[in-house]
Amino acid sequence: MNTATAPVIEYVALMPILILLGAACIGILVEAFLPRHHRFHTQLVIVGAAIVGAFIRLIANWRQGRSGIMAMGSLTLDGPTYVMWSGLLVFGLLAVLVFAERKANGGVTTFAASAATTPGSKAEATASAARIEHTEIFPLFLFSLAGMMLFLAANDMLTLFVALEVFSLPLYLMCGMARRRRLLSQEAALKYFLLGAFSSAFFLFGVALVYGYTGSFTFGDIAIAVTLPTQGRGLLITGLALMVVGVLFKIGAVPFHNWTPDVYVGAPTPVTGFMAICTKAAASMALLRLLYTAFGGERWSWQPVLMVIAILTMLLGAVFGLTQTDVKRLLAYSSVAHAGFILTAVVGAQGIVATGQLTSVGAVMFYLIAYGFATIGAFAIVTLVRRSGGETNAMDDWAGLGRRSPVLAGIFSFFLLSFAGIPLTAGFIGKWAAFESAWRGGYKWLVVVAVIASLIAAFFYLKLIMIMWFQPPAEGVEVAVPSALTWVPIIVGALATLLLGVAPGLLLDVVSTADVFLR
Repeated sequence: MNTATAPVIEYVALMPILILLGAACIGILVEAFLPRHHRFHTQLVIVGAAIVGAFIRLIANWRQGRSGIMAMGSLTLDGPTYVMWSGLLVFGLLAVLVFAERKANGGVTTFAASAATTPGSKAEATASAARIEHTEIFPLFLFSLAGMMLFLAANDMLTLFVALEVFSLPLYLMCGMARRRRLLSQEAALKYFLLGAFSSAFFLFGVALVYGYTGSFTFGDIAIAVTLPTQGRGLLITGLALMVVGVLFKIGAVPFHNWTPDVYVGAPTPVTGFMAICTKAAASMALLRLLYTAFGGERWSWQPVLMVIAILTMLLGAVFGLTQTDVKRLLAYSSVAHAGFILTAVVGAQGIVATGQLTSVGAVMFYLIAYGFATIGAFAIVTLVRRSGGETNAMDDWAGLGRRSPVLAGIFSFFLLSFAGIPLTAGFIGKWAAFESAWRGGYKWLVVVAVIASLIAAFFYLKLIMIMWFQPPAEGVEVAVPSALTWVPIIVGALATLLLGVAPGLLLDVVSTADVFLR
């Protein structure tokens, strides 16, 4: 007689994710039963309480030393998980404040009154006139954030794939919900969905091939099979390549970056800011865990390929950024270049070979956190530069911003200098950590290419700064007056970027002591 064994789930250790998923389900019930005029504030309270509650529980678990392989081998709670879960929750809270901004938008949010209606239709006009708001954005946001946390902590390929879809599907929807420029927003959502579906198919096919070679889905078993080959390695290498393609798509690395400029421009700017850092953070850490814990024994196969991709990504992002005349598109190519800098640290593989110094894992974590604060703040400022028809991203319209709003222009310039890696900013320390990791890993000439790409990228950052400060103000452009909801991410982002630039020791100590993946 067969007996079933009850699954063992560490509910307390996994409580941060469960809180977010539970709050998202409550948000759906709010949409179904609560009167529309009460939904916005209720959803905002739910999402804020969920993120704060999840963060408090996460810190408590971390202090109590709850770590190990959890959920019957599906998830891993270790140092990198705790650091990046903390980062995602902080960035998520800052991003959702920009989601909720209404004052700068004339009393409504950035999101469409009725995203399901045809742009320009009578139904859309009626919904806009009634000042209806899409508060469904908040539960979608929570589902996506929880999926990102699952993705970077996954310890087997099936969990990795499920988490990939959990955070991707809400993002596809949110990208098509802009209140203005509706057709462009829907086009962005469709492009992201179609290309994302292709990348998911590649990833799943790779999972099948790796399973066919190893006979297991878990990273530990795969690592053993890689070091003890029993058959030809073609199946393994092909499967690994297809899985990496799926993850590199989310990072925005060349040649899987084509969605990035169009989606960044078409999506609602608060969604773009959230996606720009949180998606990149989750995918980068998932890639590190996949390569270092499951395929560390095969690093001589994937290192050269990633090296070529890193070079192409850095150079293409930097060179194409020089030609941009749209601020959001410029930030999109900036994001592509930063993906290349992150991959530079990954190629160093200083998390597989013990060094006693800051490893690639620690360098990537610091880079993502430093880049994240500046990214959230920069996109928050982008939402405030407007014409009568709404937000304007044309670079010419940003001319003279330093005279109209010197505080915002100064902070935005500071963020751009951090992206460029100028000393006394967090971006400088992040690049130093990433490049040092590759240098110690034996890829000195790759670091030289990365420095050259950084110098090229600095030109378009400085170009935008010059336009803001040294050109006369553009006519018909104004800077919206935001509420505290938008000021908080801007100020926190600026202070964190400054602090991590002049006194990075505390965060460097944290990431250097929590940079080991459990196997």
